[in-house]
Amino acid sequence: MAVTINKIQVGIPRLAGLEAYVGNTPLVPLRQVTSGLSPRVQVLAKAEWFNPGGSVKDRPALNILRTALAEGKLDPPRRLLDSTSGNMGIAYATFAPMLGIPVTLVVPANASPERIAILRALGAELILSDPAEGSDGAIRLARKIADDPERYFYANQYDNPANWQAHYKGTGPEIEADTAGTVTHFVAGLGTSGTLTGVGRYLREYHPMVKIIGVQPDQPLHGIEGLKHMPTALQPGIYDPAFPDNVLPISTEAAYEMVRRLGREEGLFVGISSGAAAAAALRVAFELEQGVVVTIFPDSGYKYLSERELWEGEHA
Repeated sequence: MAVTINKIQVGIPRLAGLEAYVGNTPLVPLRQVTSGLSPRVQVLAKAEWFNPGGSVKDRPALNILRTALAEGKLDPPRRLLDSTSGNMGIAYATFAPMLGIPVTLVVPANASPERIAILRALGAELILSDPAEGSDGAIRLARKIADDPERYFYANQYDNPANWQAHYKGTGPEIEADTAGTVTHFVAGLGTSGTLTGVGRYLREYHPMVKIIGVQPDQPLHGIEGLKHMPTALQPGIYDPAFPDNVLPISTEAAYEMVRRLGREEGLFVGISSGAAAAAALRVAFELEQGVVVTIFPDSGYKYLSERELWEGEHA
């Protein structure tokens, strides 16, 4: 394509689609909440809301879509079907339209209003599951709907290896490069476990001594959206309980408090699972004399503005 300006043709470069902007997110040092750490310890957080769909889930969603297309699993008239608490669905609904793929998502009915509104704005078909059953209830309902393989390709983010492979191919190498190979500890929340598994596998190939640490809620009933209490939840097929060196339990209250601290002390407006990740990363860091602790901040706080307890809690 070209335009004519003063009789001179000027070419307009073909712009890349949204998928070209997935990854290469900033690695941000935490400076204020780390007060009191050994001067030889750093805590760094990957700011995943810089992805086009606003979360870390852009990475696996795009890889799942590309893999399914290459394998012919999304040939018309099939729709992509998956369960989600919000972010993965938003990622699917961000990239699927430009690929001509219709999307059906099973979402717990108590997902934040912001997430529901975004999904509907992006044109996803929503099926709301029992809020009392949480993300596991959405999984069970999606499995039932998936019994119609002529209509649906069940992406199954919890069992799909394309999930963790996205982090093995992208997030892991980025962390390796951004830290110049100095990372000693990697801390990530456990939801599907794709981030922990993919990044952890990559880093261990280059640094056999690196410590891989998972983060989960400290009890089955919790308010940390996106994370699973693995001992009592439906465990993802891609999760190996023996893989992490340690799994740290974080309370909902500690995650909420850290969200508020990150906003007020670091200028980072993050979501609840980011607060949990930061709380765990600091717990690790304060036990070290030397090291580089890297964690993942999955999303920003914009999808949680309706969570009054988060912003107006006891310590707000």
